[in-house]
Amino acid sequence: MDIKIGTRKSPLAQIQADNVISRLQNLFPEHRFFKVLITTAGDLDQKTSLSQMGGQGIFVKNIQQKLLTGEIDLAVHSAKDLPSLEPSGLTLAAFPERAPAGDALILRN
Repeated sequence: MDIKIGTRKSPLAQIQADNVISRLQNLFPEHRFFKVLITTAGDLDQKTSLSQMGGQGIFVKNIQQKLLTGEIDLAVHSAKDLPSLEPSGLTLAAFPERAPAGDALILRN
């Protein structure tokens, strides 16, 4: 069975999707997983401020629509961009284990 996994075209989104695909492929070797790259409104307009574009959700609406229409079977996305309420018909189903965070804040004084 072929399973289409939608994600944004950004490098981070593709790394996240590749990680999920690798995990799923190991768990379900009888299936084939394919990455489907999706352009979102946030990707198309990188000059307008996010609040003027509608705020949260502009990086996921196109992906959610493709899930609802069956163009993709599941999606991989950063939780930080997800709206608080999920559209009817969609479920936030899983969170992969987080890798160690290497972020640091360095201040003078």
